[in-house]
Amino acid sequence: MSGRVYKALVFAGCLAPLVWLMLRIGGVAQPGLGANPAEEIQDELGLWGLRLLLATLCVTPAARLLKKPRLYRFRRMLGLYAFFYCMLHPLAYFLLDLQLDFAHLGEDLLKRTFITVGIGALLLMIPLALTSTRGWQRRLGRRWNRLHRLIYPAAILACWHFYWQVKADTAEPLVYCGILALLLGLRFWWSRLGRQLLRGG
Repeated sequence: MSGRVYKALVFAGCLAPLVWLMLRIGGVAQPGLGANPAEEIQDELGLWGLRLLLATLCVTPAARLLKKPRLYRFRRMLGLYAFFYCMLHPLAYFLLDLQLDFAHLGEDLLKRTFITVGIGALLLMIPLALTSTRGWQRRLGRRWNRLHRLIYPAAILACWHFYWQVKADTAEPLVYCGILALLLGLRFWWSRLGRQLLRGG
């Protein structure tokens, strides 16, 4: 298959969770949204944002380990979709849970620290999404690579947000934290190995 076909498949795969959620909201698909639909919608959007964020971080290790540099072509799409779902996550919270009550938002930010952590992750992702094009890559040059390292603290904050949000069973967030730790560990090891090669040792 051609690169365009693969891109179309990745595009459709990234969009599928939102379509499925919309079908559940409309009562067309099962399972339903349970006793607290607003919370279920928020959780689904947030989970897919985190999953796609980690999938974006998986591209480089996968391309290097599998010796498939063509995988890099999907990184931007995955990153933008991660940002898209991460934007929808708090938007659902503002609209469905708070119903645009910004006074209540201030109270939540003080009482529920995990919300502040999640907002921090989202803020770090905004410049990444805005400068994701090749045009910005050319304009920023080497600064583009430094800027896009913000994905690492963004992913750490996103995992932290998920872990703090869960009140009882932390098994699922710990799985995501473990995946992130593995991905960051690989990058650290490759970076250290590269510095050793440069020093000739």
